[in-house]
Amino acid sequence: MDLIARLGSTIQIKGEVTSREALVIAGKVEGTINVEGHALTLEPGGRLDANIIAQTIIIAGTVKGSLTAEARIVVKETASIEGALSAPAISLAEGATVSGKIDTGDRKKSGLSLAS
Repeated sequence: MDLIARLGSTIQIKGEVTSREALVIAGKVEGTINVEGHALTLEPGGRLDANIIAQTIIIAGTVKGSLTAEARIVVKETASIEGALSAPAISLAEGATVSGKIDTGDRKKSGLSLAS
């Protein structure tokens, strides 16, 4: 059974949030968020003024800060992001606003070797 922690819309946190289970945020967090090996989801109306690291990051609220995902970042149509996004895969829905740098990393080239 997968555990999911939830921070409701009335919760405000300043500081460092660390989780080893999936995390859903509907409230406000200022600081740093590290979700080891799991997904972080920011619901519509949620606000993050934070640097975020997670396996997968799903944003439907407002973020100011850097987002770094091991697998992917999903930006929903209600999202507003100001900051850097870094992940192997990033998807942006129509209607989302993003201001900042987007980095999908170095893609390995599967080139052919030449015969000598």
